[in-house]
Amino acid sequence: MDSSDDSAVAPYDEFGLFEENIAEFGLDVPQLPQVERRSVALDDGRLLSLLAWGDQPAEIVFVHGGAQNAHTWDTVVLALGRSALAVDLPGHGHSSWRNDGAYSPSNLADDVARAVKMHAPDAQLVVGMSLGGLTSMMLATRHPELVRQLAMVDITPGVNGEKAKAIIDFVNGPQSFTSFDDLLTRTIEFNPTRSESSLRRGILHNAHQLPDGSWQWNYDRTNRQTGQTTKGNGSMPEADVTPVSGDRNPLWDDFAAIACPLTLIRGSLSPVVDDADVAEARRLQADIDVHLVDGSGHSVQGDRPVELAELLNALLD
Repeated sequence: MDSSDDSAVAPYDEFGLFEENIAEFGLDVPQLPQVERRSVALDDGRLLSLLAWGDQPAEIVFVHGGAQNAHTWDTVVLALGRSALAVDLPGHGHSSWRNDGAYSPSNLADDVARAVKMHAPDAQLVVGMSLGGLTSMMLATRHPELVRQLAMVDITPGVNGEKAKAIIDFVNGPQSFTSFDDLLTRTIEFNPTRSESSLRRGILHNAHQLPDGSWQWNYDRTNRQTGQTTKGNGSMPEADVTPVSGDRNPLWDDFAAIACPLTLIRGSLSPVVDDADVAEARRLQADIDVHLVDGSGHSVQGDRPVELAELLNALLD
């Protein structure tokens, strides 16, 4: 694509890119599944948006990471061939933003619980990545009747600012870009394990073009400072990570309280979960199942979606 000509960016069709997912990863999908966007009204007037895949009750619920949206799971769901529910977290995708900016895992879990109760009450597996993994963890502790089995993708409460520095630097970068190609170039720079075509689709699902031709991210970054929380010796807006500190993250206590079968899936190239985190996870959850996905960075669903789908199919079977 000519970097000086954004006219090559076709009009966005939310459900028009699935054939690209299928072709890039060589998926065997004889017929595209039914996909429908739905919304759930929350008590304070906000809306939680989600994607319902398939025409049967959802077997699996997906919860994305910070600065992502429900479409991050498209290739995984297509590879699975199962009915699923993929949620847009508050402040992301098509969901409403919080006025207080308090996007804590607990707050997010209570919102997600409303959607799961309404649209996937009998799901056999909840899968959460990064912030979505911590949200799903809190869903399992605060609403255990909704989580029969949990898979956390490249996240534990051991995450901190140092381990997630590259992610923080990317998310905290510019909000607006003069052109689509400028946005794509920066995204490629911070995601060396992803294909350009995959990143391009991700941007189309996660950004929009303004009347002046510039591009802007969709997720909420405007008021997170009002949702600050203090953990250890530092404070930061609720997001994927906790401050760099020697103090133990209290979320480990919530991790220890998970009562359902638990799986941890790591990306082999990701620094976000280290061996010490795995050791602590095993100490607190003796029966935890841990998998390492070779060649994957933090976003396992983007880097190795077929391998992730195979792991999740095994859990469901």
